[in-house]
Amino acid sequence: MHLNPYGEDAVNLAADLANRRPASAEELADRCRSAGLVLESPVTSQDVDRVLAVLDEWEKVVDAVDDRERADLVNRMLAAAAAYPRLTDHAGHGWHLHYRDNRQPLGSVLFSLISVGTALHLAGRGMHRLRRCALTECATIFADTSRTGRQRYCSARCANCDAVRRHRARAAA
Repeated sequence: MHLNPYGEDAVNLAADLANRRPASAEELADRCRSAGLVLESPVTSQDVDRVLAVLDEWEKVVDAVDDRERADLVNRMLAAAAAYPRLTDHAGHGWHLHYRDNRQPLGSVLFSLISVGTALHLAGRGMHRLRRCALTECATIFADTSRTGRQRYCSARCANCDAVRRHRARAAA
């Protein structure tokens, strides 16, 4: 049963924004729309500043060394960002839950969306399923949505590069 769409999509949007930080309000708006987010008001430079601060806090969650620290960081974000859940049909696409107050600027919307989405992703899929790529020279953040929960690389390209490196090291030894 699929209860809510916040987890995977929100975490993937957060990873996308963290990996390639938006430089302008227009870019932030375009990338949010591309991710399927309905924008209810114009996006401003203050929204960009807020999102960049949110991403700084979110990256601390990504880089947490253990589950307890990760949970504490997410809980702090939730306490600061989320309001009580409410049903809405604001875009005319059907009733769904929002974990934020109505008519918030995009920066606040993304703070709530990322906080709740991260909590749902980690609780539903596993506390270890948010990380950086295992390839030493790649710092890309990704949400592990694989069936097995063992994804170590952000892409097949990074996985192949590391496999070639290991193969060459074995051949040289």
